[in-house]
Amino acid sequence: MEEIECNLTYRQCIHNLYPLRDSLEVLGPKWRIQILVVIKYGNESFTAIQRALETISPKVLSSELKILEENGLIKRETSETYPIMIRYTWTPHTESIVAIMDTLKAWGQEHRNHLFK
Repeated sequence: MEEIECNLTYRQCIHNLYPLRDSLEVLGPKWRIQILVVIKYGNESFTAIQRALETISPKVLSSELKILEENGLIKRETSETYPIMIRYTWTPHTESIVAIMDTLKAWGQEHRNHLFK
């Protein structure tokens, strides 16, 4: 990686980090990426998501789903039939983070190999 000369002020450097901070705020907490992956693989109901994640509490799952929905990464759909079914699906916006998730996964594997060699 080439070294980049930085002649920016502290405030400019911090300003340039806002997008990274915002990204980590949305995707960084423990369950968020896991929830997105579980939904992608067909676990679309609250119960199916909770069952797939095993140790997440209903309260935490509910909160995390709400945050992901507020950030436009999942869509909550309610059926018109009885019994009412609620399902969660990816939005087109979520597709934009697939490459990021793949890169993070690769780095994570590399990092694990580094730590455990």
